[in-house]
Amino acid sequence: MGGSASRSGDVEDSWPLACPDWRERIREGRPLIPELPLDLIEGNRAVAAFDMLRLADVVGTPTMAESAGEWFRGIIRALFGSIDHKSRQRMIRELFLLVPKKQAKTTQGALLMLVALLLNQRPRAPFILTAPVQDVAEIAFSAIAGAISLDPVLEKKIHVRQHVKTIIHRETKAELQIMTFDPDVLTGQKCCGVLIDELHVVARMSKASSAIRQLRGGMLPFPEAFMVFITTQSEEAPSGVFEAELTKARAIRDGEREGAMLPVLYEFPEDIQSDREQWQNPALWPMVTPNAGRSVTIGRLEQEFRVAQETSEQELRLWASQHLNLEIGLALQSHTWVGAQFWEASGAKTLTLEELLERSEVVTVGIDGGGLDDMLGFVALGREKGTGSWLCWSHAWIHPVVLEKRKREAPRFLDFQQDGDLTIVSAIGDDVEQVAQYVKQIEDAGVLDQVGVDQAGIGAVVDAIVGAGIDFGRIVGIPQGWRLVGAIKTAERRLAERALIHGSQRMMTWCVSNARVEPRGNAVIITKQISGAAKIDPLMALLDAVALMAMNPKPRKAAYRMMFV
Repeated sequence: MGGSASRSGDVEDSWPLACPDWRERIREGRPLIPELPLDLIEGNRAVAAFDMLRLADVVGTPTMAESAGEWFRGIIRALFGSIDHKSRQRMIRELFLLVPKKQAKTTQGALLMLVALLLNQRPRAPFILTAPVQDVAEIAFSAIAGAISLDPVLEKKIHVRQHVKTIIHRETKAELQIMTFDPDVLTGQKCCGVLIDELHVVARMSKASSAIRQLRGGMLPFPEAFMVFITTQSEEAPSGVFEAELTKARAIRDGEREGAMLPVLYEFPEDIQSDREQWQNPALWPMVTPNAGRSVTIGRLEQEFRVAQETSEQELRLWASQHLNLEIGLALQSHTWVGAQFWEASGAKTLTLEELLERSEVVTVGIDGGGLDDMLGFVALGREKGTGSWLCWSHAWIHPVVLEKRKREAPRFLDFQQDGDLTIVSAIGDDVEQVAQYVKQIEDAGVLDQVGVDQAGIGAVVDAIVGAGIDFGRIVGIPQGWRLVGAIKTAERRLAERALIHGSQRMMTWCVSNARVEPRGNAVIITKQISGAAKIDPLMALLDAVALMAMNPKPRKAAYRMMFV
């Protein structure tokens, strides 16, 4: 993994940490860490310290030399072998490890932090290991305390404060705190090293991004400081700080950006991820199972795979996200709308409203929601010239109160805002005025047919549209509940035929995944009541637009030509 770095000379801002041949490496079972100018003396010293630690909860209490894999030793060698001897500057300041469940990641991550405490030279250096829930933090603490109790030398060097979950080096007075992730507690903390376990769960907390930003700021006084993220893939579409860090790690790995983060991502190449037949093949699972034969076996994974497969599509996808690191774009769950199965395949990322207007001969509009604790959803549905395909573009609005009341979803809403698909308005009325502007834009393009709204919708929407110059007679109240069955079935068929194309907007994909159905006689219905607290207003707006488009409206321009003939 590279020769020893010089112990003198200028220090570069960062090393090139790209691994552009990662696809070949993961297929061949080779390390995912590129060749680096490591200080192998320090790196191997850290590996030796790691190897001598014992597992207190395993029969025979084996050492890590016996039970750990070379894949994790490579990570330790790189992290601790990246400090410039002269300046004490760490060249790999962050590590992002994406690895499936049952790879001993929590235990090995905990022992990595113990190694950091042992090798640290700074007096009273603060270290933090944090996990999203108390149970995971307890596992990490037990691994560290157990390893210390099994080594007489370490017992003399290290003081374990059981009641406060703190590990103290008696000589340097450096401290390692193990705690659950609490943004209020972590804000303002200074640290020489921090490990955040299960980032995808931590990211659901409303202040997670701010806390991590504060931790990074707390590392600045220490040139040797480091931050480690260890996580599995999310059980739902990535969002918040998890998505941000994962995107950055992938970009560094692929050579698309520079940075001091070492990306070690055990995920399938794109061709396997997108091919169900391939990722369901156990022969390929060792690619993303670096600890196979130690903490888990492929045979055991096959057994669990079959159980998930026989249970439901939802269970299978959740299993795949956790054990194969497959990224879920559309989280299919029980009672999910049938159309959701075809949604992702019908996307076209380049589709904008302007392109939709250019390609369409006629457009219907659907609008739904709009309460202060609600989304206001807007959909433009165009019928393409020549092909007759339907083109869908959506937007939504929320008030800031939604971010406070639905704190778990706040990071997701901020992501949608960054995508440009969601507007967070501060003044009441701004949302409906912007809706009216979109309707007017479609009208000015000469392709607007009618505007469909929920019959129980707020009157302010109608007033704003009429105020924009749209005739009241072109605003249609769309019956909801079982009366939407025709629109639901039409949308399903169109999606299955790939005759309904959408702009692959994450917000709309999320709303589609939230939709739940309820049998009513020989039909099924989608309502906000069935879907619970999850937001589906833009999807309901789509169904309103579908109800109008299914009436096969005539292009207005064609109608005008007939009038003047």
